[in-house]
Amino acid sequence: MFAFIIRRLIQAVVVMLTVAFIAFLLFQYVGDPVVFLLGQDAKPDQIRQLRADLGLDQPFFVQFWHFIGNAVQGEFGLSLRQGAKVSRLIGERFPATLELALVAAFLALFIGVPMGVYSALHRGKFMAHVFMTLSLLGVSLPVFLIGILLILVFAVTLHWLPSFGRGETVQLGWWASGLLTKDGWLHVILPSVTLAIFQLTLIMRLVRAEMLEVLRTDYIKFARARGLSDRAIHFGHALKNTLVPVMTIAGLQLGGLIAFAIITETVFQWPGMGLLFIQAVTFADIPVMAAYLCLVALIFVVINLVVDLLYFAVDPRLRITTAGAH
Repeated sequence: MFAFIIRRLIQAVVVMLTVAFIAFLLFQYVGDPVVFLLGQDAKPDQIRQLRADLGLDQPFFVQFWHFIGNAVQGEFGLSLRQGAKVSRLIGERFPATLELALVAAFLALFIGVPMGVYSALHRGKFMAHVFMTLSLLGVSLPVFLIGILLILVFAVTLHWLPSFGRGETVQLGWWASGLLTKDGWLHVILPSVTLAIFQLTLIMRLVRAEMLEVLRTDYIKFARARGLSDRAIHFGHALKNTLVPVMTIAGLQLGGLIAFAIITETVFQWPGMGLLFIQAVTFADIPVMAAYLCLVALIFVVINLVVDLLYFAVDPRLRITTAGAH
């Protein structure tokens, strides 16, 4: 177990260093931050002085070492567009993105898993065919189109839900939460459903495929031969083994929801990190782009590490394999 954790931690460090290097290259080859800060009419003396102040006159690897040291402390300099610390901008936007992703993940899991189980256990039924048809639509339709259609139906036509913004929030220390107010919940419904649909259909199809595979295994046949009820077989044995690979996918999908909420946040003007990143790309705000890249990589690495440990704890075959390797 200890060797397994150490190996995963080393892999995580290598991944983060690679991403940090790519983010650092943004500062080197995507525009000149000195020009952004001083403008085109800056004097040569001002340019040299600012380069020295920012450490841009130092050798490449010295700059990279300083970048790593600052990134570990969560410091990525000042936003070229807003003139504020990037860490503060990310801290202000992160709660909105995380809450949106968590609500979407909840919807995807607690709707997708039952739909997948039902589709596997009732393959010939009408509702199973309906679920499979809906899953094809969910996988095929682009996210921005789903968001626009939901806005058209529920905001423009029916006037049931708001179409943009985060609504009223409650400040809990540095964390601003919209999930503690009715207005916040009304605002989160449409973007979270939009973000969840693709993940929901993916989980549903995965659960269905895994469930059908497990139901064909020998130990399920032995359970039927022993006279166990269908309920005990389906939910006590089959579903438990089906959820082992689903757990891995679901964990990575949470990282994907946080990282790739860019389109959803843009459609609904949700004030999260995705919208901040889009604005940074538009204005070539390199510090914000680099910070977003590193943060997303860190989220994926942490979630992947947690999922690996859970998988190791749940699946005894991994423990046996690891013990045999030593």
